[in-house]
Amino acid sequence: MIRTVVRPAAPVAALWVALLACPAALFAQAGPTVVPGRPALQPVPADAPSASAVEPPRNVLIVFVDDLGWADLGCYGNSFHETPHIDQLATDGLKFTAAYASCPVCSPSRASLMTGRDPARTGLTNFIPGHFRPFAPLLEPPIPNRLPLDEVTFATVLGDAATTASFGKWHLGGTNDVEGPGARGFDEWLVTGRNVSPSLTTPDGFEKREGEYTTEVLTERTETFIRDHADDETPWVCLLSHFAVHIPVHARPDLIAKYEAKPKAEDHPSDPAFAAMLEMVDHSVGRLREVLEETGQAEETVILFTSDNGGLHSVYHGDPSSIHGQSGSPVSSNAPLRGEKGSLYEGGIRVPLLVHWPGVTDGGRACDAAVTTSDLTPTILHLAGSEPPAGVVMDGVSLVPVLRGECDAARDAVFWHYPHYHHSRPASAVRVGHHKLIEFFTADGTTEPELYDLREDLGETNNLAAALPERTAELRSLLAAYRADTGALLPRPNPAYDAERSEEWWSRSASMRNQPKPALNSTDGPPPTGPVDTSDVDDSVPLPEGRERRDTQTR
Repeated sequence: MIRTVVRPAAPVAALWVALLACPAALFAQAGPTVVPGRPALQPVPADAPSASAVEPPRNVLIVFVDDLGWADLGCYGNSFHETPHIDQLATDGLKFTAAYASCPVCSPSRASLMTGRDPARTGLTNFIPGHFRPFAPLLEPPIPNRLPLDEVTFATVLGDAATTASFGKWHLGGTNDVEGPGARGFDEWLVTGRNVSPSLTTPDGFEKREGEYTTEVLTERTETFIRDHADDETPWVCLLSHFAVHIPVHARPDLIAKYEAKPKAEDHPSDPAFAAMLEMVDHSVGRLREVLEETGQAEETVILFTSDNGGLHSVYHGDPSSIHGQSGSPVSSNAPLRGEKGSLYEGGIRVPLLVHWPGVTDGGRACDAAVTTSDLTPTILHLAGSEPPAGVVMDGVSLVPVLRGECDAARDAVFWHYPHYHHSRPASAVRVGHHKLIEFFTADGTTEPELYDLREDLGETNNLAAALPERTAELRSLLAAYRADTGALLPRPNPAYDAERSEEWWSRSASMRNQPKPALNSTDGPPPTGPVDTSDVDDSVPLPEGRERRDTQTR
């Protein structure tokens, strides 16, 4: 049980090391975004209740699911997938209906969860190590091959005030004593990937669990952590990062058989293997809630359940195509949302978010406020009885007032910057109120705006940019100011553009082992010899740490 609170009087030593290593980056003052001729857009309404450390502090369990779509769960309307334990979490707690991932792909959203900072600010705007289209109209900006070392994680900030753990997918660099979870402040950790027969890396070494399912292995490790710290005098914060429901799809045969025998839902892929894999995640949530009850910690623990990005429609077979080789059969759907993972349409960024804070969020309430991944970081710190560190610019806004019933206390605007090709074109976006603007970058140096009224057009089918020119201009100015404020890197025209080969995909170097990956493209065309990213055509583009110009490992 939690008996006392131990809070550091100042950030721990690791934080000071980071500050000394790169003071300019950490002390850059962002402040509210300002549009010329308009009042500053504050992160939250001026009259919103302020957030502060919770007394007494709570344990925090974060369940971070990979590629889980907004429409995949029963509590969000899915009639084929069976997720009773997750649905119960929604019944017992607070369901956000307009929660967003900070990015439509993995690594940037994970970095936002760790730091409370948007991908545009950290520079980590794509998944690590990324891939690229060397003959496309635009060159993408370079990305770091790890969470930059001057970024401060919530685990580092908490220090001795809480016991911290990270179990599962990492995808923020290597697992060594520089880039891994242990180096980024976590007291206990396990890193793995895949959905079956996982290879586990821990502080004690490497282990292969042949024939086991990763979801169950990670759940067991998390159960052990919860039991081990049941009598601690300080709170704990545990991040469980499931690899599921990321492809390739693997699940228990008995669960697959169950869904094969179930009638398919109308207008939904109703894939038995995907549904079974998701049900295994649901079982995980149920098991963890049982352990919290058994150990007497349920009333002292806040559960945050969400996804790193929007859902993926189809399995990947590696064949080149205009939609990144998705030649396999559909496994899920984000309908009624448009798009999927890798896109700034709603299907790529809107995600489930459920929060159960016993005694506070009880009653199955729903909140339609727009919130995002970076908001979870100050929320975690406050729930664990600590404060965000002074001098570090966080884009996230604590959700503690929202959890306590002040839904209107959420932010006024949410921004995205994804200058990469994936399941769409390089773009930035902003949502203010019920309007959302997406700006697609073009090879002539301009942008193509699309404006949607999400209140009337959740599927983003009616582009209002021409019909509402003043609102479009207002949001474009706001987005430009945001990119300038965060130092966002932009794509550039590609001097090696080749219309006939523009859809080819090639790999970047594999940052984990510093070895080249096989090319993703399977055409007979010769490998690219032109520029890799914008740093090759503009010396003023800052190179992320660990990258060299014209990275030969991609050739």
